[in-house]
Amino acid sequence: MSRVGKKPIPIPNGVTADVKDNVITVKGPKGELVKSFNEELTVKIDNNEVIVERSSDEKKYRALHGLTRSLINNMIIGVSKGYEISLQIVGVGFHGEVKNNNRLLLSLGYSHQILMDAPKDISFSVKRDIIQVSGIDNQKVGEVAAQIRKFRKPEPYKGKGIRYLGEQVRRKAGKAAGSV
Repeated sequence: MSRVGKKPIPIPNGVTADVKDNVITVKGPKGELVKSFNEELTVKIDNNEVIVERSSDEKKYRALHGLTRSLINNMIIGVSKGYEISLQIVGVGFHGEVKNNNRLLLSLGYSHQILMDAPKDISFSVKRDIIQVSGIDNQKVGEVAAQIRKFRKPEPYKGKGIRYLGEQVRRKAGKAAGSV
């Protein structure tokens, strides 16, 4: 049996989960998430716990068992606590700010500024050189953070660009002074 899939998921106070026709709906103080799952899996709610079971022992369903359990767990964490990813802007003159209606304005050394609208259920905040992307859907928060990082990836010579907070950028030696 799957080590991840067989663990029950506790439902914290203030969060409700409902299963109907292979669709699970999780509501909490931060919002609501809906996800469908494979019909070969059964999801039950017993004693404030979500239990995921599979009907077959085939490799495909063993993998889906653990995946479904992890996705439901992420939904419960998202509606109760939320997710946040921090990005760091490194470089002279590089900065970001949040404009009205939750739009992120970035100056990254290009001839133009980059304006990014926040997708639904995602919010931005900028403090000095740190951009924080937060929301209730783990996958969406990660995708938006990756899109922001892609505007100016950290380069290996000076380390300038946008990186995840705490990310180690591999540095290369610059051009050696030639002896002629």
